[in-house]
Amino acid sequence: MTSAPIMTSPRSVSQPIRTLVVDDSVVVRTVIERILNADPHYCVVNKSSSAEQALAFLADNKVDLVLLDIELPGQSGLAALPAIMDAGAGVKVAILSGKCEEGSAAAVEALALGASDILSKPGSGSFGEQFPQALVERLGRLFADDVEQVRPIAPPRPPQLATKAATQPLACLGIGASTGGIHALGQLFEAMDAPLGVPILLTQHLPLSFTVYFAQQLARMTSLRVQVAATGDLLAPDVIYVAPGDANLQLRKGLHGRVTIQLNQERTPAGNLPGVDPMFASMAETYGAGAAGMVLTGMGRDGTAGARAIVAAGGWIVAQDEASSVVWGMPGSVAGEGLTCALMEPREMMAFVARRGKVMA
Repeated sequence: MTSAPIMTSPRSVSQPIRTLVVDDSVVVRTVIERILNADPHYCVVNKSSSAEQALAFLADNKVDLVLLDIELPGQSGLAALPAIMDAGAGVKVAILSGKCEEGSAAAVEALALGASDILSKPGSGSFGEQFPQALVERLGRLFADDVEQVRPIAPPRPPQLATKAATQPLACLGIGASTGGIHALGQLFEAMDAPLGVPILLTQHLPLSFTVYFAQQLARMTSLRVQVAATGDLLAPDVIYVAPGDANLQLRKGLHGRVTIQLNQERTPAGNLPGVDPMFASMAETYGAGAAGMVLTGMGRDGTAGARAIVAAGGWIVAQDEASSVVWGMPGSVAGEGLTCALMEPREMMAFVARRGKVMA
């Protein structure tokens, strides 16, 4: 959801991103088709004016990307989203709507249902000069693991699993995620059989405007208490503390070992705010070998430096596997550094953490 200073070609020109545009406005469909077909990395293979038409096309055709409006005749785009993702078998869906602004409840619901991104659509008569480039760059980031580095980067290293056993019982769990993370979190908490008995810290890359609706959506995904983190909050077991969109979630240990939250509004070197790295690093300093981290789907490498700190302190990291990730940037980075003890889909993670976290308990 964050901006990127450059555009990295998502795939070779010989394999353009096959795109389906779903919008009830013929003007919008035509403009989007013209913008994308002007770029060799994209090919609009179909334009549909309703969800029903889109599903009929997907029944017989494979696409890589669906641009989906929310307001459609008949079934709404939001209502059709699960069926479109199922019919698309791994397709990435980007919501392109003037009625689903970033930060709105509808936007968070769309992300929770599996949308990869939310893009604001200008009015049909106000497609300016900046929109075509912004659209192509925003969509391209869904098909490239790392596009936020200005300098060229080396290909990701193959996964290397850390084999060192845990030495202390779990004391605190931190979760970091970006693109595709809200849907992954839904799967993760849906499969959670029982509380872990420890505080859970969560940093999801989202603007501040999303924070309240995101916390509300998260509360519907789990029976655990969810609250937006604030400086001075005393950590309690089985409470999920959500980093606000304008601050890093960090910890402070006070008298008698009491741990409280300390928010920090300093951007990470990579420009993230909130950042997974400072959260993980603070957990390592506070809990040592009792700290554990989860790295879910997302662009970039946020979480790698923090994961290194957790592992150095004796803690451990589990990451989402490539097959289930929308973008395997963040989890792929920690895996390539040899910092993860396991790679798996979100539905398996909580059970794994529960088993591993009981060591020596």
